[in-house]
Amino acid sequence: MYSFFSRRIFQAIIVLIGVSLLTFVMMNLAPGDPYHLDPELRFNPEAVAKWKELRQLDQPLHVQYFSWLRNILKGDFGISLVHNKPVWDLMMERLPATLLLTGTSLLISLFISIPLGVFSAFRKGGFWDQFISSLTLGGVSMPGFWLGMLLILFFSYHFKWLPAAGMRTVGMGFSLLDYLRHLILPVMVLSVASSAYFIRYVRAGVGEVIQQDYIITAWAKGLGDMTILFRHILKNAILPLITVVSLHLPYLFTGAMLTEYVFSWPGMGRWIVSATMSRDYPSIMAVNVVVAILVTFFNLAADLLYAYLDPRIKYR
Repeated sequence: MYSFFSRRIFQAIIVLIGVSLLTFVMMNLAPGDPYHLDPELRFNPEAVAKWKELRQLDQPLHVQYFSWLRNILKGDFGISLVHNKPVWDLMMERLPATLLLTGTSLLISLFISIPLGVFSAFRKGGFWDQFISSLTLGGVSMPGFWLGMLLILFFSYHFKWLPAAGMRTVGMGFSLLDYLRHLILPVMVLSVASSAYFIRYVRAGVGEVIQQDYIITAWAKGLGDMTILFRHILKNAILPLITVVSLHLPYLFTGAMLTEYVFSWPGMGRWIVSATMSRDYPSIMAVNVVVAILVTFFNLAADLLYAYLDPRIKYR
């Protein structure tokens, strides 16, 4: 187990170094410079030179990269070029909102997808199976930003049931109900694609397991459907979903950023869009690295959990 864990940690470190290097290179290859957006610097070469010197942008690229990487290991992601505040502080103001949105969406997606996937597998080829399969195909294919605008149009502007933007009502004190009302629409957008993806996987997994000899034997012995479902089918069909969820996390974070922009959710999505438009490179690089760390951590945790829960998996 120790060698397995050590190998996975080493692989995670290599991945994170690769992500940091790729992020740094891409930011340096991006056209334009941040100081072009500042009219006081644009036509003042001396001010530009001083501006670059303060941020160590006048150093060779390899020196800049290792300096940036060393600072990251210390928890210093630099200073935002737009807000003139530490990037880490800006990120910590927005990360909880993004984690709330993605975490809630993930839980709801699993709560919906497991029973629907099992039901569809048990009705394979029937009307309900085809109906659910059609819904999942639509959910996977539907653009999130388009669905978000439709939900705002109907539930906010037409029926006026739910708020269209923000995380809470401005001027209102803490209210759990108010937070939940603001959370419903963005969670719906994120959950549609995730649920559709998970339903298709659960259906395939359960459909494969129910054809195994030991399941047929259990039915032949007269065991009840619920006993077979919970003791034998779900135990073996749902375990691989742990890996699927971990692999889905990057898409969930990407979808969350677009959803946050549509619903003006005060998370990392709006921030990264604003940073991209204003060429706030330290903020962009910090978000990429932090998301990579989160995804790598959850993938590592999923691998270890899967190996622990499934006795067929051996540590090597």
